[in-house]
Amino acid sequence: MRANEPGRAPRPLSPFRKPLTRAGFFIPAAFLLVFLVIIPVVSTISLSFFSSSGAFVGLDNYGTILSSPETIDLRDTRIPYGTLVNNLLWTVIHLPMSMFTGLFLALLLQKVRGASVVKSFIFLGMVTPMIVGGIILRFLFDEKSGVVPRFFGLVGLKGLAIQWMQFPSTLLFGLIFGSVWLWTGFSFIVYSAGLTTIPKDYFEAAQIDGASPWRTFRRITWPLLKPMTIVVITLTVLWELKLFDVVFAATNTQGGVSSAADVLALQMFRYGFASIPPSYNLAATVATILTLLTLLSSAWLFRRMVMGDKRLAKSGLFTGLVPRLLRPIRKALHRRSGA
Repeated sequence: MRANEPGRAPRPLSPFRKPLTRAGFFIPAAFLLVFLVIIPVVSTISLSFFSSSGAFVGLDNYGTILSSPETIDLRDTRIPYGTLVNNLLWTVIHLPMSMFTGLFLALLLQKVRGASVVKSFIFLGMVTPMIVGGIILRFLFDEKSGVVPRFFGLVGLKGLAIQWMQFPSTLLFGLIFGSVWLWTGFSFIVYSAGLTTIPKDYFEAAQIDGASPWRTFRRITWPLLKPMTIVVITLTVLWELKLFDVVFAATNTQGGVSSAADVLALQMFRYGFASIPPSYNLAATVATILTLLTLLSSAWLFRRMVMGDKRLAKSGLFTGLVPRLLRPIRKALHRRSGA
């Protein structure tokens, strides 16, 4: 070994190899994790199994929440639908709109000079505090000063040139569509960064091979952007499940007129802090349900990310598709060298 070679001084042991030294760096983080995360989570979950009087009630609080019209109200087709359904609607509508809008803008500005300035304006909605974004949305949909009602009035759609925040049929969807602007900057930046990691040789090979832009996107760009897509979907779904500030700032503690825009996080806040007397047990129950939904969705998405990488390796994308795409370039170089 090198340490035993003559003329070579022994290398001093690193202080980080000592167990006590490693423990000294680990213990403060573990202390904060236990007292700021683990204990509050366990306390919240245990609180959801007790009544306000302290009696153990099992799953009765969960039955009360899930059977309440505040949470699920599908007795007819009219709004409100309940907090849980509203969160699902937010995910179903907001997620694809913000994701594909960000992807489209990233592709559009990929080779444009001065795109950094445009990217800054697009990302402005993301860096804007969501509580401020909710106030902005409230003014955007105002009948007198809002841009949205005036636009629909100019194009002749008088039915939409109204006070959006005063009608249940427009309040929920107005906030969903408006929040697309607040979140598109995130997917736009992620996809823009992802596009820079794709080698240009792939696109040049596809162009030489005569592939159309749509085929190039479908066969090269979109598959290689899959890790970025998983990141966008995961963080967007987590944001949509814990949504609170936008709705609270744009409406009130009830979720607006007829509770049309009420969501789970706002329902939890209302039980714990806005009700008289406060019902901490029901608030803890809603928090537990929200945590379970978040864990299930994030676990499924992370599993898709890991399994997707394994399937990508097994599918032979880099060993099969890429060499076929680069084959025309090699032939062209070979002909040039022969000439």
